Amino acid sequence: MRIGELARRTGVSGRSLRYYEQQGLLMAERTPGGHRDYPEGAVDRVIRIQELFAAGLHSAKIAQLLPCMRDTDGGPSEIATARLVTDLTAERARVDRMITDLIRSREILDEVIDAASG
Repeated sequence: MRIGELARRTGVSGRSLRYYEQQGLLMAERTPGGHRDYPEGAVDRVIRIQELFAAGLHSAKIAQLLPCMRDTDGGPSEIATARLVTDLTAERARVDRMITDLIRSREILDEVIDAASG
């Protein structure tokens, strides 16, 4: 599929898709006319990339992680390493800390709203 179709199906801009390709996160074949041609599996890959960005991972970490995710049979990839698991566990702890901080901020805002309202 062409880049416009992939953008439409994933809700991700063409500019972002080109960035993903530049970072090695997404691969496309080239047509004889030089247009990008993505396989059907690119839709799921782009959605997964978006989820990882939303989790706070940066593109270099995502590039390291993507090949290690579950294989098509559902089993863990053979190239996942203990170091990667350690790194991802640390990322998860960072996200947990951010959630805790956000909850604390929301509670403070609730207190200020209550005080200002009454």
